[in-house]
Amino acid sequence: MSTRIERDSMGEMEVPEDALYGAQTARALENFPISGLRFPRPFLRAMGQIKEHAARVNRDLGLLDERRALAIMDAAEEVARGNLDEQFPLDIFQTGSGTSTNMNTNEVIATLAKRNLAEDGIELEIHPNDHVNLGQSSNDVIPTAIHLAAAVELRNRLLPALEVLQNSLADKAEEFDDIITIGRTHLQDATPVRLGQIFSGYARQVERAIERIEQALEDLHELPLGGTAVGTGINTHPEFAARVIEGLGAVHVLLFREAENHFEAQAAKDPCVATSAALKSCAVTLYKIANDIRFLGSGPRCGLGELQLPAVQPGSSIMPGKVNPVMAESLIQVCAQVIGNDAVVTLGGLSGNFELNVMMPLIAYNLLQSIDLLGGAVAAFEERCLQGLSADRQRCEGLIEESLAMCTALAPVIGYDRAAEIAKHAYQHGKTVREVARERLDMEETELDRLLDPRPMTEPGIPGKTR
Repeated sequence: MSTRIERDSMGEMEVPEDALYGAQTARALENFPISGLRFPRPFLRAMGQIKEHAARVNRDLGLLDERRALAIMDAAEEVARGNLDEQFPLDIFQTGSGTSTNMNTNEVIATLAKRNLAEDGIELEIHPNDHVNLGQSSNDVIPTAIHLAAAVELRNRLLPALEVLQNSLADKAEEFDDIITIGRTHLQDATPVRLGQIFSGYARQVERAIERIEQALEDLHELPLGGTAVGTGINTHPEFAARVIEGLGAVHVLLFREAENHFEAQAAKDPCVATSAALKSCAVTLYKIANDIRFLGSGPRCGLGELQLPAVQPGSSIMPGKVNPVMAESLIQVCAQVIGNDAVVTLGGLSGNFELNVMMPLIAYNLLQSIDLLGGAVAAFEERCLQGLSADRQRCEGLIEESLAMCTALAPVIGYDRAAEIAKHAYQHGKTVREVARERLDMEETELDRLLDPRPMTEPGIPGKTR
């Protein structure tokens, strides 16, 4: 492989001839051959957009000449669009500030801008630090890119998927509202409930998850750009950050704003920790819903069988005809990964040492992975499982009469202890509560039918007294 010699403050480095990056990136490649994990596309897009708007603002402030600024803006736009992702080879497990990746970005943009000008016959020095990184530090650019990338992905990928899921669950709640089934607590039979009520609870869970994520999104709108090295803003124009942030907000139609306190914004990563916590909470919600649905769909003959899940693929390599709840299983595995990612982000948040957090690449990777995984899994589950989900009315309602919890409706009329005796006798002798009550209670059949009507049991009220 042909190489060229590049120089930085530490000396010379060999760099592949066709690489746009320079000496600092080459050093980081040698230093961190760790995992093969790379910064994801949303993060690289954010880095390109920050550099593009920084060059524009520095030009407008008279700090960067027109020719250099336009060349940098064009090259940065290529980074943002994803045309140069192969030029970002650095491992996630690198310097904790992300300086290596910031310099990777600066070098790629500087080299490409310089080459583009040369193709037009213009020889002009474009320096990765002096020009591309003008008014910036890795310490404020990297956390800004994290916030920017996470906010955009939440708004454009995860929240829309969750909103579709919530609407679908609400539709199922309406569709199933007249189907009565048996409630279950402690995995044991409980009083009757409408299947639609169960799904209304799922819909509300997702709605609450959306609210928590939107609250976290509000924190992400505050961007650390402008603090440079330690939060003081040294070597940056006082108007630089606000103008760049305004431009980024206009591009994404998001209400970005400059950090109220740059020392807090760079020393701590609390908004990222809070966002990850909201994602973990969302994962817990989704796990519960997916798990319930797959258990209610267990069978088809020897399980609960109250729900009928769409058959999307064969379920076994040995058992012909077997179909498994694969979409639910996929979602719960994603939820487990997101919960694990939250532990990593939390530990990363603990590493705000004095004026800088030093686990930012790790925070970025895990936070963005959680958003991406949830967005994809939620969309797939809604489309491939929930849309085709149906209920077995006969199976649901056939369980009601067999439930010993039916005696709950008798308790306000005959007392708890007497109702409990009926339930125990019914269980011991293989009878229904209705059959035992008919034998033991001096009660008209019509009154017994009224008390043991399962539909009123699914609404507030006291059987035999108030409704």
